[in-house]
Amino acid sequence: MDQTIYLIYIVSFVLGSIVGLLFSYKKYKLPFVSEKFDLVAIILSIIGWFLFLNSPLISFIPSYISITIGLFLVALVVGMRPGYGRYETLTGFIISLIIWIIRTVLL
Repeated sequence: MDQTIYLIYIVSFVLGSIVGLLFSYKKYKLPFVSEKFDLVAIILSIIGWFLFLNSPLISFIPSYISITIGLFLVALVVGMRPGYGRYETLTGFIISLIIWIIRTVLL
């Protein structure tokens, strides 16, 4: 069963990367716009990293499902067109890491 879960995680990440690339090419026509934050990408990144790193906090969803959804959402932002999604990914990771540290220290 463990190998199946890892395969699901990998497939979820690859599908998220492909969808993110297609989405960003459709949304952004310019090769790269610096210093511009995409609100949708930030929200998806925060939710994805939260589900990936803090899946034990969500007790009503099995952890393998929340991790799979989290990986898909993270890959959606990471897999965007080159130059896009990096600030959003970093922002989501830092916020989720802070929540993870607080959860680890307090619990």
